[in-house]
Amino acid sequence: MTTIGIIEDDKQLNHAIKLLLEKNGYKVFQAYCVHEGIQMIKQENIQILLLDIGLPDGEGFEIYKYFSKDTNVSVIFLTAKDDEVDMIKAYDSGCEDYIVKPFSMKILLKRIEVVLRRNENKSNVLKYNHLEMNVDRREVKVSGTPIALTNNEFDVLHLLMRNKNRVISKTLILESVWDAKEQYVDESSVTVTISRLRKKLDKNSKAYIKNVFGSGYHFGD
Repeated sequence: MTTIGIIEDDKQLNHAIKLLLEKNGYKVFQAYCVHEGIQMIKQENIQILLLDIGLPDGEGFEIYKYFSKDTNVSVIFLTAKDDEVDMIKAYDSGCEDYIVKPFSMKILLKRIEVVLRRNENKSNVLKYNHLEMNVDRREVKVSGTPIALTNNEFDVLHLLMRNKNRVISKTLILESVWDAKEQYVDESSVTVTISRLRKKLDKNSKAYIKNVFGSGYHFGD
């Protein structure tokens, strides 16, 4: 299920978009300002972000710049600002789309579908420093050297790399990797798998996966 985040200070519009998206099978999280938006993206695995520019405590550009370098979130601006300067600034920042208010809810759904199709067609290769993962081939290399991983090790690493520079809880890892395959185990399996991953990766490069006490694991800088 695709997860969509909404950062929009107009509560009525925010709620209307949420109902529309949930009716069409999307999982939705809401925020109403810059601060709430930052917390939402830190805590949830947002795939598409519907982002207003004019927010009570800052501009949407602040949020976009903060996260775009560290996540794979696709940003669609929803804004009343229809001037060329803001549009160019948004597209230069790397946003996927720019929709001017007022807009048709049906058109919004179609724009989201286009972004999802575009993302599916992108090369499914993740890179970080000397580490490279080809998701389609289920291959991992460190400094060009192939690393043999079990299916669960690969899936855990994939989850962490997709959420680079975010803290991922043991519970989420367990649900995403083991429970999804109907392999019902406890959190010790996560601990053991992370330990094996570190050993395999560290033979060729520095540590990638860090413990965050009481919270989970962090992949990245």
